[in-house]
Amino acid sequence: MVGFNPRELRDACGSFATGVTVISTRTEDGDHGMTANAFMSVSLDPPLITISLDRKSKMLEKVRSSKRYAVNVLSQHMKPLAMHFAGRHDPALTEVFSVRDGLPVIPNALAVFLTDVEQEVEVGDHTLFIGRVTDIRRDNGNQPLLFSGGKFGKLASADE
Repeated sequence: MVGFNPRELRDACGSFATGVTVISTRTEDGDHGMTANAFMSVSLDPPLITISLDRKSKMLEKVRSSKRYAVNVLSQHMKPLAMHFAGRHDPALTEVFSVRDGLPVIPNALAVFLTDVEQEVEVGDHTLFIGRVTDIRRDNGNQPLLFSGGKFGKLASADE
């Protein structure tokens, strides 16, 4: 037995500032997206990234079914999209995706990674989807949306 509970672990992990992404995929029943900050680079050669999805999430079966996913890194002005895909549906956001190589992507995202699932690894209450990157796009004109301690934030300017 450990000396802390799951909420304490979540709060401590929340001390680590991360970027905010929308994981997206396409299945027979349409396009799907989910806000997530559990994304990381795994390998440059071969080009691999991973996402971590709760086994209870609806997105898990969508990614498993499609065997592909995109990671859309949000810029600091995209908080409404982050909230929308985190379950706070905004009816004004109806056509948020464009399509790239058969996957839904967020136009003007800071970076977009297209992947084919190479491996699934079940770990605890999550599944890691290791994806081989098949294409990337990067926009150097914006700053990332950040998340830490349960709140959104942004990078400080260089003169602060």
